[in-house]
Amino acid sequence: MIYELREYYIAPGKAAALHERFQRLTEPLFEKHEINVIGYWNVLIGEAPKLVYLCEFKDLAHREQSWTLFLNDPEWVTGRQKSEENGVLTLRIMNSIMTPTEYSALK
Repeated sequence: MIYELREYYIAPGKAAALHERFQRLTEPLFEKHEINVIGYWNVLIGEAPKLVYLCEFKDLAHREQSWTLFLNDPEWVTGRQKSEENGVLTLRIMNSIMTPTEYSALK
């Protein structure tokens, strides 16, 4: 397995809109395209406001295929455009692709 850590730096005043988009649009499409999210977190201490989540994939090919299908899904393209009619929801997105150590609880 590989894991992808994604960090969304939320635009000022857009936290509620970003969370709503994830709940109503993004998460169902993630399920459709086999993007398995281990969990979502809000940052309480550190750089905030920021949404962080961790995805699990079988391998890099699985990750590439899932993200390609998701990003080209017409429902995502239309939904994202609509959700950003009053401005972008994120300032930047950072991601890291990781493999577990031999002693990790997640393999």
